[in-house]
Amino acid sequence: MVNINKNKFNKKEYYINRELSWLEFNNRVLEEAKDKNNPLFERLKYLSIVSSNLDEFFMVRVASLKDQVNAGYNKLDAAGLEPKQQLKEISDRVHRMVLEQYNALNRGILPKLKRNGIYIHNNRSLSNEQKNFLKEYFINTIYPVLTPVAVDFNRSFPLILNKSLNIGVLLLSPKNGKKQQAFATVQVPSVLPRVIPLPCSKEIGKEFILLEEVMKMHIHYLFTGHKVISTSTYRITRNADLTIEEEEAEDLLIEIEKSLQKRKWGTAVRIEVNYNCDERLIDILKEALEIHEKDIFYIRGVIDLSFIWKIYKLKGYEHLKYNKYTPQLPNGLSEHKDFYKVIGKRDILLHHPYDSFETVVQFIQQAAVDPRVMAIKQTLYRVGGNSPIINALENAAENGKQVTVLVELKARFDEEVNILWAKQLEQAGCHVIYGVVGLKTHCKMTLVVRKEDAGIKRYLHLGTGNYNDITAKVYTDMGLLTSNDALGRDVSEIFNMLSGFSKPPNLFKIVVAPLNLRKRFLELINREIENCKNGKTARIIAKMNSLVDKEIIKALYEASGAGVKIDLIVRGICCLRTGITDISENITVRSIVGRFLEHSRVYYFYNDGEDEVYLSSADWMTRNLDRRIEVLFPIEDTLIKDRIKKILRIDLSDNIKARILNSQGKYYKIDKRGRKLLNSQNYFLSITQNTKEDDKEKQ
Repeated sequence: MVNINKNKFNKKEYYINRELSWLEFNNRVLEEAKDKNNPLFERLKYLSIVSSNLDEFFMVRVASLKDQVNAGYNKLDAAGLEPKQQLKEISDRVHRMVLEQYNALNRGILPKLKRNGIYIHNNRSLSNEQKNFLKEYFINTIYPVLTPVAVDFNRSFPLILNKSLNIGVLLLSPKNGKKQQAFATVQVPSVLPRVIPLPCSKEIGKEFILLEEVMKMHIHYLFTGHKVISTSTYRITRNADLTIEEEEAEDLLIEIEKSLQKRKWGTAVRIEVNYNCDERLIDILKEALEIHEKDIFYIRGVIDLSFIWKIYKLKGYEHLKYNKYTPQLPNGLSEHKDFYKVIGKRDILLHHPYDSFETVVQFIQQAAVDPRVMAIKQTLYRVGGNSPIINALENAAENGKQVTVLVELKARFDEEVNILWAKQLEQAGCHVIYGVVGLKTHCKMTLVVRKEDAGIKRYLHLGTGNYNDITAKVYTDMGLLTSNDALGRDVSEIFNMLSGFSKPPNLFKIVVAPLNLRKRFLELINREIENCKNGKTARIIAKMNSLVDKEIIKALYEASGAGVKIDLIVRGICCLRTGITDISENITVRSIVGRFLEHSRVYYFYNDGEDEVYLSSADWMTRNLDRRIEVLFPIEDTLIKDRIKKILRIDLSDNIKARILNSQGKYYKIDKRGRKLLNSQNYFLSITQNTKEDDKEKQ
């Protein structure tokens, strides 16, 4: 074991602030919205994703930093920034980002939508026919739903829901014979469609207006006897991070249900308002919500771009989207109805979304009806709505199988749906457990126990991503279907540990966090260091969502200094800084942002030619290594190992969607001059299509 000098790598210049690194990831998403090579509707979708990403960032990360400042917590992060300094840099960066986002919308995308026959109107661009239509629509449909709330000496400022859209109104109100200014607010009702189709005045095309625009046009109907001075749409983002004392909670499910209500009313951390909002309205909002000027974002356009999804789903515009593709069942399984017969003979790698997630669904569906299957055990983290996985588990329980499901209730922003699934599974007869106190169960495992002629046999699915049939269509992940006996025994032991009082098990193949995953990663890195120092070839390739953990980064710096070649594919946050002389000269970091969200966790170590490949549910983040139940499992089948190595090579060769991290913490696109162009995601899509055509020819 190499002894790493911990103080050697403590300089703040060696690290990138976590929050600023995340903002650079969101900026890479914004670059996709600005990329004219992407289909128009996809560019529109990327703009919406930028907004929803920022919502969560403010609700969790910015809110946490504000809590630290309010508590007087001044500890420096690895990059040498106090919480207050981080907030200032975040504010500066996000203000620039939002300005670029709306420039892209207003100057680039909306004009092109018009050229394709899609018009999003404001009150100044309507025809008389449309104005008459909207007046009638307001009176008959919108007006009955609205609830204006006035604020004066007798009525305090109302509680404004997190992320709700509202209209602030400044009024001239007659009182005691004098006219005085008054303030009122009206929530844009979520029960009504936000995107309203208009009578079309064009021969070809579709015309729309947003609900809040119609409300502002007719706001005077709500305040008869008062003069409306000005109006502005505004939206509040609140602290939505839940803190739950699990050890004190008698019933975790009930405690989380209570806490979800608090999320609606957390402290305001951001306000978005129209850029031309009356300063008097701004002052009222600032005082009522106790928010600073730097936390106000003046929006030059539509506030809350979630409406974009309604436009994106319009029929008849497929030519403005990515070409459709059909995920395939892996070779071997597509020709057999009995999955277990195939998996009993060989391991199968699933590379989603190119390989269909339907494979995983059928794996569980077949277990639910197979008379030989005795038990099914599964972990669920983020499942999604109307899940076929849930339906299959319910069916299995009704068929008399022993079904155990670990539902992680603490999956942020999925708590409510997970509670729903937990109750539904219990009612169907499944044994539902809620994990380990103080830890999130983040691993992705399914165990099927089957009675066969030769005895009991275990079948497994181990994955890098969630059992979510919706996100599986847009996330890249990997999974392994196997009947490997050693892996099966390990998974059985892990489930027993999670569901009972078993001591941490002695495992054959799988490594588990927080027990020993950190230690194992450090051992694997240190082995490459030793090999390099002994004159042997040494190489590390790692693909993940985020790289944050300081101890892992120090080990990578040590390896780079020793001469180990390290290639990192990190989609999101990366706190490691490349290009530092004698520290990180042998490390490259790239991020691939494209049609699909890169979500796989793959770890490769050359090991003096006896290379080892691992898949995992864990990123190199402190929370994954120390505060979650995660698994790392080896790939031992030679063909599958070779396939994963090829996938990594293709990722490292991407020069279209990949960006390279420089020593300043910024990402730049690769110079393509003289190079063969390669989009890794398109390459894997083409492989899927070619395989499909080959199968047709064989038939």
